[in-house]
Order: sequence, then C-alpha cells, then structure tokens
Amino acid sequence: MSGPLLLGVDIGTQSVKAGLFRLDGARIAQASAPLPLFRRAGDEVYQEPEDFCRLVTSVIGSCMAKSSRPGDVAAIGIAGQMAGILGIGPRGEAVTPYDSWLDSRCHAEVAEIDDRLGDRLVKLTGCPPMVAHAPKILWWRRNHPAAYASVAKFVVPSTFVSGWLCGLSAADAYVDSTHLHFSGLADTAQKVWSAELAGEIGVDVKILPRITSPTRQIGSLTADAAAKCGLRAGTPVAAGLGDTAAGALGAGVVEEGQLLDTAGTASVLGVSVTQFRTDASRALVLMSGAVPGQWISLAYLAGGDLLGWLPGVLGGGSLDVLVQEAASATGGGPLFVPHLAGRILPAAPHARGGWIGLQVSHTRGDLTRAVLESVAFEYAGFLERALHLFPGLVPREIRVIGGGSGNMLWNLIKASALGVAYVRPRRQDFTCWGAALVAAAAVGAVDDLAATALHTAGQADRVEPDRSLQSIYAERLRDYREAVGMLVSPVRRSHCE
Repeated sequence: MSGPLLLGVDIGTQSVKAGLFRLDGARIAQASAPLPLFRRAGDEVYQEPEDFCRLVTSVIGSCMAKSSRPGDVAAIGIAGQMAGILGIGPRGEAVTPYDSWLDSRCHAEVAEIDDRLGDRLVKLTGCPPMVAHAPKILWWRRNHPAAYASVAKFVVPSTFVSGWLCGLSAADAYVDSTHLHFSGLADTAQKVWSAELAGEIGVDVKILPRITSPTRQIGSLTADAAAKCGLRAGTPVAAGLGDTAAGALGAGVVEEGQLLDTAGTASVLGVSVTQFRTDASRALVLMSGAVPGQWISLAYLAGGDLLGWLPGVLGGGSLDVLVQEAASATGGGPLFVPHLAGRILPAAPHARGGWIGLQVSHTRGDLTRAVLESVAFEYAGFLERALHLFPGLVPREIRVIGGGSGNMLWNLIKASALGVAYVRPRRQDFTCWGAALVAAAAVGAVDDLAATALHTAGQADRVEPDRSLQSIYAERLRDYREAVGMLVSPVRRSHCE
C-alpha cells in the first residue's frame, strides 16, 4: 500500500524503540535496542547522550531496512523520559551526562525549593517539588560549577536528539509543553517560563530553552543524520513530547473523562480533563496533553515492579501461576500496602509496604490477590481526589497499557474497585505511535489529532465492574486506608497528607 509513512521513536529508560507506521496506524516495521544505564555510589544514575543519538539512528535504520521506502517518510516524532535533564553547549553538543530521573542526588535541593516555594510552585507548575528539572539544575550549579558554566541550555532527551538530528544550535533549543510540569520553573497554564519561580530558585532563564507545542516542526534531517538513519535529507522532524503524554495519545486517551492506566514498572493513573486545576493535597500532578486544550491529571504509584518482584518472594515459578491461584481467592484475605520504596505522592519517602492481617489459612493466591487489589485501592483514592478537583467530571472508561495490561484478573479487580469499565486497546506500540501522530500533525498529514488517535487505538477487549466485588471492595477500601496509615511514618504523615 502506497502513501506517506511516519516514524515514531521512544527513548525509554532501558531501551530505545522505533516504529514505522502508515497514516491509518498500521505498523510497517519496528526495532528496539537496549540503552545503557549507569549507576554509581551516592544515588548517581546517568546515561550518555551519545548513546541516545547512536541508538536512535540505529533503530530508525533498522526500521527503514525493513521497509525500503525512505522517500515516503513524511515526518519523524520522538518521545522520551521526562523528569531528567542534560546540558548542551552553544553548538547543541552535550556537555553533561544525562542526569536521569532515577538520580536522587538533589534531594536537598528539592527540600529547599519546597520550603521556599511550596504551594506556590504547585499552583504555577501543576506539580509539587520533585526530583526533576529545577532541583537538578540547582544541584549542577552548586556541585559542578565548571560544567554548569559550559551549559548554554538544559534540555530533555527527546529534544536533545531531535535537535541533533536537525543540527540545531543552543539558540534554537526547545522543550515541548508536555514537559513543563516537571520543570519547576514554568507557568504551565500559560506555557511560559516563570520569572518569579526562576528568580526564587536562582536559575537564569537564559539557560532555559524556548517552549513550543509537540506538533510544531522544529527542523529537518541533516545530510549526515539522514545517512545514518537511512532516510532522505530534509525529512521533517516534529518537536515531539514526553513518553507519558505520547502513551496517552497513542492509546486514544484524548477526550474529557477518559482515563489511562499505565500498568508498568510503576503504575500511573491519568484522567483527561479540559481545565487547569492544581491539587493542593499533592496527590495529583497536572500535565499538558498532546491534544490542544487537553490536560491530564496524573497519579504515580511506584511499587518497585510489584508483579516482577512477587514470584521471587512467593515462588510458584511464574506470575501467571500466581495469578491463576489468585483468581480462586475471593474476599476476606489479607491486605497489602504497595509502598515498598516509599510513597511518591503525596510524598512519604519513609512509608513502607507489607501484608497485613495474615492468617495460617492464607495461601499464595490470597497474598497475590492482595497485591493486585492494593494498586486498585490506591487508584480509587486517586480517582476520588480527581473527581473532587474536577466536579462534574464523569469517568467514561479506563484504557490500560503497559506490561500488566493483559492481566485480565487485575483489570477486573481495578474496574470493580473504581466502578469504571477497563478497555484494553487493540494496538500495543502506544508511545511510538503517539510520537508518530504528532509528527503527522506537524506536517499537516492529519487534520484532527484527537479523532485520529481515538480511531487508530481500537479495542481488544472490555471488562465491566463486577457488582459483587464492588460491594466487597467498598468495605475493604476502608480497611486498606487504615493499613496505609500504619505504614506511613507518623513523623512525616502530617506534612504529607
């Protein structure tokens, strides 16, 4: 089938992926490569920007080798990790490593910014102080002044690679609007840098890149980059977007009242809304979506890859075996609190996890089911908060993506605890397709981004809430919240809740 093709790339934490698509969403080719992640003592976690560029051109080249249609690629879009930063010099070259979102050396700066700005920062950015851009920039200024002095702009992985592909200098460096909540330096509602926040934190706005929309064309492939990718020089490149925003777009979460469940290493629940309202309780983060006028209210739950951890603790050989056992364990079992490494939001780093209410009669199935239910109960609290924040919002459906999306028991449990149907989209390459969609919009290949995303996501299956489980979970949710209170540090609880 002839017609324009689109390339979408996802720069993840542990891999780089690319997909080559037709305008109707059909995938022509895909490729992936592992991305080195380096850890040192003292909470240092980093990646080499050169690896980003090398692997992006490699996976694009692999896709093109499978298609033999380089002249038909209409545009490229890149998505990537969102909360980390790297510094570039005047020519757009990397002058620092990528300071990963997993790097927590700036905890002191986070606390300082919180004490100084606190609720004002939440109100302006949509996000409480976190290990993200502003504290990382402040940390670099204090701890590596020579490296900091060489930085012309601080950028994120997707915009660094896009700029490298197009030969952009620091003067043309940019960040797209889906990253602004993590910046700690933006008036996110207005999509401009905040002189107030920058001044209070001590960041010179001259080192911040220009802000643009994900669907703006920022340049075109240089001859050198095109040769490395197996594409024609001059191929348009879109601004791109953060990986969470790309996943939501690729899954078709584009209309008010739709929800997104990213059931991955970390569990993330997002609600699509049309108003900018920040959460003073700090349970929710507000992110700009890819669709004009869209905001996504997000809740983060980091359980340390609960489902990957569980078989090693309980045995049974595989998660599938444990889930089968959990399917026959109904009601009255123990409760599980999933904050194994602390609670992200509202921040409670000293919180811990564990099973509560164990009896000798409980089985591996009971313990497994309690773990699955714990995420559902956390989500129920997040959804309650979102409905309080956005009165009149009617939840329509929850679209589930990520490695846990095919766990149908888990989908049933979550649908029943939240009282909202779970939909598993037909496609699987959500982030790459979301990046490809903004590329298509950047060159005018699609007129209605939301309608195209919704149509191409499709539906593989749908799980409705189980009424009998709903009544059971209403009572268990109350018990669960008491259990959480036991495992959140009493010293921190009054500050975090």
